[in-house]
Amino acid sequence: MKKGRIVDLSHKLYSGKEEYGLEIKTFFTDELYPQYKRGPSTWYIMQKLIISSHVGTHIEAPYHHLKNGQDASEIPLEKLVGEAVVLDFTEKRPNEAIDVKDLKKYEGKIKPGDIVLIKTGRGKFYRTKRAHERPYLTNEAIKWLIKKKMNCIGIDATGVEIKGAPNQPNHRILFENGIPLIESMANLTELRKDRVFLVVLPLKIEKLDSSPVRVIAIEDVD
Repeated sequence: MKKGRIVDLSHKLYSGKEEYGLEIKTFFTDELYPQYKRGPSTWYIMQKLIISSHVGTHIEAPYHHLKNGQDASEIPLEKLVGEAVVLDFTEKRPNEAIDVKDLKKYEGKIKPGDIVLIKTGRGKFYRTKRAHERPYLTNEAIKWLIKKKMNCIGIDATGVEIKGAPNQPNHRILFENGIPLIESMANLTELRKDRVFLVVLPLKIEKLDSSPVRVIAIEDVD
């Protein structure tokens, strides 16, 4: 068991308050399943969720853009559990590009098989009017990271594209190379180290294009 400082990198979600939709309906258990007996004053409930596959911190699978691509249940766990490198771009402003020249300053830190985490500091604007104010990665930057043989990429902003880019070319480049994408991560600015052990677990539901995830980082303690 990996030991160290645990940092939760997922946003907490609230029913009725999420941009991409989350609604929780609560029932006493016997309202849904009369065979489960409940005393009149007993708190014994079940709930139903109406939820977007892209709500909150979520991982997007190739099936999001590729009809025959892997869905969220088929992403190999080897891509989602392992070493991650944190690349700091908090100096980048909204609508400013993260290009190859920006990535090259981290070239010696990116290892084959890494999960690459792009830290922009924009996670603090989640669930606000400024949520979609973000820098973006160029197509060339995405291709450069793919050549580094990363397993997965994540970002603490709402996306990696130029806002409004038709057909999301960065997504297609990633998915055509079998690389999933985590969006709207939280607390990357709380990490103290630039290398962590990451665990990302999507729901195992067939034909799900994307899935909310609980992402945790485990940092070595000096």
